[in-house]
Amino acid sequence: MNSQDVGTDRNPYLGFVYTSFQERATFVTHGNTARLAKEGGDPVLALICGTIAADEKRHEIAYARIVEKLLEIDPNGAMLAISEMMKKKITMPAHLMHDGQDPHLFEHFAAVAQRIGVYTADDYANILEFFIRQWNLEKIQGLAGEARRAQEFVCGLPHRIRK
Repeated sequence: MNSQDVGTDRNPYLGFVYTSFQERATFVTHGNTARLAKEGGDPVLALICGTIAADEKRHEIAYARIVEKLLEIDPNGAMLAISEMMKKKITMPAHLMHDGQDPHLFEHFAAVAQRIGVYTADDYANILEFFIRQWNLEKIQGLAGEARRAQEFVCGLPHRIRK
């Protein structure tokens, strides 16, 4: 994976899984930022971030429905794609942030976001649990060997992340 790739390898299954997660993550981060702005006394920033969060939620719904359809028509391929993206980890496009000075800008940004509660490892696990439920991943029957192992990996991942 090169520095400008989010790990989808131009595979549409991976792309739709990635965008489902990415849109939910940005919904969560903008929602958390809105809450922090409101608590900090900035109602205008809270409104802006809340509006963006609502927009991200609409995007998430669209992409998640596509993944639902992929699971319906090709459960083995879709499950393998979900597992592959989880193994690669969902990397936000912001990992490309660059200010021309700090080569570790995104890592610093991510550390601050984690520390103040904008986006945490718990949020990542919550998002994964949300999609496991939304897509009924634990209930899919009749998967072939590798896809069945992928299902077990994905459905057990939130617990491992929380450890």
